[in-house]
Amino acid sequence: MVTQLKKLTKKPSATSSKAKKTGKTGKLRALAKANGAVPAINIGIRKKDRAAIAKGLSHLLADTYTLYLTTHNFHWNVTGPMFNTLHTMFMDQYTELWNAVDPIAERIRSLGHIAPGSYAAFSKLSSLPDVPAQPPKALEMVRILVEGHEAVARTARGMLDLVDDADDEPTADLLTQRLTVHEQTAWMLRALLEA
Repeated sequence: MVTQLKKLTKKPSATSSKAKKTGKTGKLRALAKANGAVPAINIGIRKKDRAAIAKGLSHLLADTYTLYLTTHNFHWNVTGPMFNTLHTMFMDQYTELWNAVDPIAERIRSLGHIAPGSYAAFSKLSSLPDVPAQPPKALEMVRILVEGHEAVARTARGMLDLVDDADDEPTADLLTQRLTVHEQTAWMLRALLEA
């Protein structure tokens, strides 16, 4: 196989019409397929369930990324007497959200699907509104983040039955972790709004 791959990486001669038609990429794919290098996904979850779970995780990824951007924006733009407290709190929260996007995206990939990763895709998939164009007052930021964390928790919770029915324990574990974070963060932020 190594010899065959070396041959494929050589520049085709001008007289090789077959090389011109299929190209190196086509030859590499054909060789990989012929040698069984890319087996079908068989992780014990049906194809249609993997697709449905990946779709739900794509919504969760979009919600998480949108909430990350909003939280980071608020970190930069918060003002007022609670500046130090909120600036630091928002940094802790956006850091946690940033660290959450990779495991969600990698779970989508583990299920055999492409993880969305563009602003256009996220804006279509997210249940959260974009960050306000004009930064709101500090306590309004807190209220928006409470609603954001609760929305992400609802997205995660909405997948639990599907994941349970498919016996997808890794995704169930991921969702449980995310629910814990979002519910606890919403509670802590809500406490700032109580007088």
